[in-house]
Amino acid sequence: MPESDGTAQVGRSLGLRGAINARDLGGYRTADGRLLRHGVALRSDGLNHVTAEDLGPLGALGLRRVVDLRSLDEVREAGPDRLPGLPVADLAGIAPAGTALTVEAAAPEGVTLHHLPVFATDFDIYVTLRDALADRSPQKQHALLGDGRAAAMMTGLYRWFVTDPVARERFAVVLRLLAAPDGPPLLFHCSAGKDRTGWAAALLLTALGVDRETVLADYLLTNERSAPVVGRVMDDFGTRGLMREPELLLPVFRADPRYLEAAFEEVEAGWSGFDAFWRDGLGLDDEVLAGLRANLLDGSV
Repeated sequence: MPESDGTAQVGRSLGLRGAINARDLGGYRTADGRLLRHGVALRSDGLNHVTAEDLGPLGALGLRRVVDLRSLDEVREAGPDRLPGLPVADLAGIAPAGTALTVEAAAPEGVTLHHLPVFATDFDIYVTLRDALADRSPQKQHALLGDGRAAAMMTGLYRWFVTDPVARERFAVVLRLLAAPDGPPLLFHCSAGKDRTGWAAALLLTALGVDRETVLADYLLTNERSAPVVGRVMDDFGTRGLMREPELLLPVFRADPRYLEAAFEEVEAGWSGFDAFWRDGLGLDDEVLAGLRANLLDGSV
């Protein structure tokens, strides 16, 4: 794992074939010199495609909780998470895509599953992609995604992460779970492990005192980890004739510094700073922050 001046600069990959963006947030250094411990806070893309070979390494993580930020429609269509000892929610009778629910572990040593959908009708990237691929008209696809519209939609999504009260509450729950005495080891994820997961990680690292440059570096690491899959998907869309201009989807598939910056700009505009956002925007207090530090940081300063 590359290091500079004793500080880990990138998240350690979990080495999963079916979740290539799964990584450990451990190793990042805070402003007071402490290190985020390995194996306690993990971020990932969806666990619905993990392979049989992945189940052993996943089980060895000793996870207590998994947080799935996907909408229930995404879960129904793409499939539930696969993890040894992880319960699966019965979603057949649950209609609203944004419903939050918890499925408790079946045994004391098992894993509790938290569905915390971060779901925006106006910025539903999942639906946008589905619609773009369903209608193979190059003109309609360009009208939907071209001329900066895809990037504008992504920027709007990140601003919505901050301005929407339900979204703020869902992200706050992730932080509360990480701060709880029985919370970690905890893994949180969405579909690609990029946007919803990226903002949750940015909130966590910022709260712990990790500098903005490092927070951004962790966010952008998704582009490196996901590049092989994005390349295959782009080639596939072109080869199968689904899109004449598959590059129109790049703003959706890639992490962009402007997206994360837009979210932090909303924090500054609405709450004058992160401390006020933590308290008044997320509804969190010093006790939660103390729990995060106790659970996730090493003991030395």
